[in-house]
Amino acid sequence: MCGIVGYIGGQEAWPIIYEGLRLLEYRGYDSAGIAVVDPHGNIQLRKTVGKVNGLDEDGAGPKPQGTVGLGHTRWATHGRPTHENAHPHTDCQKRIAVVHNGIVENYRELKRRLTDDGHVFESETDTEVLTHLVEEGMDQGLTFQEAFRRMGRMVKGSQAISAILQGDAAQICALRLGHAGGIVVAQSEGQTIIGSDLPALLPLLHTESNIGQVGFLETNEMAVVTRNGVDYQDLDGNPIVKQTRMVSQADVQVDKAGYQHFMLKEIMEQPQAVASAMRERIDFEARRVDLPDFPFTKQEIADLDRVILIGCGTSLHAAQVGRHLVERYGGLPAEAESASEFRYRNPYISPRTLVVSIGQSGETADTVAAMQMAKDKGGKLLTICNAEGSQATRIADGTLYMRAGIEIGVASTKTFLASLTILNLLAIFLGQSRGILDQEKSQELVDGLAQAPRLIGDLLADQANYRRIAQLYADFDYFLFLGRGVNAPIASEGALKLKEISYIHAEGYPAGEMKHGPIALIDNAMATVALAPKDFLYDKVVNNVKEVKARDGRVLAVLTEGDTELAAEVDHVLYIPEAPEHLIPLLATVPLQLLAYNIALLRERDVDQPRNLAKSVTVE
Repeated sequence: MCGIVGYIGGQEAWPIIYEGLRLLEYRGYDSAGIAVVDPHGNIQLRKTVGKVNGLDEDGAGPKPQGTVGLGHTRWATHGRPTHENAHPHTDCQKRIAVVHNGIVENYRELKRRLTDDGHVFESETDTEVLTHLVEEGMDQGLTFQEAFRRMGRMVKGSQAISAILQGDAAQICALRLGHAGGIVVAQSEGQTIIGSDLPALLPLLHTESNIGQVGFLETNEMAVVTRNGVDYQDLDGNPIVKQTRMVSQADVQVDKAGYQHFMLKEIMEQPQAVASAMRERIDFEARRVDLPDFPFTKQEIADLDRVILIGCGTSLHAAQVGRHLVERYGGLPAEAESASEFRYRNPYISPRTLVVSIGQSGETADTVAAMQMAKDKGGKLLTICNAEGSQATRIADGTLYMRAGIEIGVASTKTFLASLTILNLLAIFLGQSRGILDQEKSQELVDGLAQAPRLIGDLLADQANYRRIAQLYADFDYFLFLGRGVNAPIASEGALKLKEISYIHAEGYPAGEMKHGPIALIDNAMATVALAPKDFLYDKVVNNVKEVKARDGRVLAVLTEGDTELAAEVDHVLYIPEAPEHLIPLLATVPLQLLAYNIALLRERDVDQPRNLAKSVTVE
């Protein structure tokens, strides 16, 4: 979830970009850099490892002068935090500077080809491929804009990319691919600033009375910023009429980014949240998981004989998914339990037990108490958390931060997907460390994770379909959610989301348990949501769906794209893309979130602050 800031105007670019990066530092703080086109038309570059303020330290030399520039604050994906890996990156001739937020899924093939063609790479990042692709286009006679668009058509994945060119013709090109990385463009008083998030605009909107005109790039849209204004284009160079809106400083400080509710904004941020959870934890060159923040030695990992995952509410469902992943890929017996029950159970825990707590706030009373009990019993304690300095992070031996950014909606969305991402990483890491996963299988799993932000972004694209389906189900007062295997907890999570924000009675069950009681409830007044992706339990779920239909039940199925056979037997379908099995829980969650959100809207509920609920349950 890196931060991007660019500026063109009549003022010095450095202080505006620097302040914008400081405001975006929550998006990444392992390195930072600024490129400015100086009065002679040359690109002046300054980088630092660590936080943004390292760019301004004494002894760093005079600040680059110029009124056009581009900056970046990084959270590492490809390559560790080093000066060479910090953005902006330049081409062989140092005439193009590029910053980037996202993962270039096909960078290895592109890098091999470019290297064979004589391009010299100076970093370990996937981003540097983008600079050389633009350079290649310009060497073939294309203009800067044309070469930038060509680059956008060649790369695979979801990302936000921006670039500047040396010389007198001041311009910034910015591009959004897929649905992961956002770009906003603001104009005010003859100046233009671009950013990956609205806080980047605050240096331009320096007083509450100052108002700017803001445009948001959509998928496969490009902005060309010059001193004369902003032109919006598609990837073929066709002009786009962009609807902009006016914002003030007050709007930016607490902003829903144009969405009706924080919950929807946070659902739409999930591609970035998943990408952020992976950053610096995957070596994409070697295609393996590397957890630098894991607190235990390889010998301690080898000595483990059991993993216990605990959480409450949504975090409990994440723990239940994690149990499947740890057993399948980590090769360890695993349990998942509600922290509120676990703390009173007097469980057997030894120094060979790894206890993994999951919680957005790190302050949930039951989870914190369960963690303390586990520590007192001598267990090894790891927490997955979104809040730095919280109680959970202070008690645990180590923390794997979600890095999802602030989540304001009470019903957890992006932190759930961030948790599932980290649990995938943890399971793969344990499997690698214990010799359970061979290199080929580990690489296959990592390649799958690299696709996740793009696939989630694709799911979020068709909002109209979710609204249409919600209208068909909003009048039902009873829902049954069914899933099998690793998707059974996702069924429970779907039911929880619906009951939390719409106040509808909804229950999630393992589909195999339906015959042991819940089948008595099936009639035409109850809606059944069946998770039936194409995995190894698909045929089992198909049988459960047929049992519901035989009793006049109404079935909404979540299916893999292309599954027309089961689609013909149910009433309505929400599709997820075909994907590796370890990604299915992440993908299947998204339609259930949007179904709950849209049903709650139709029932006129307070989506962001549902009754009787709090964001963090700090009392028992």
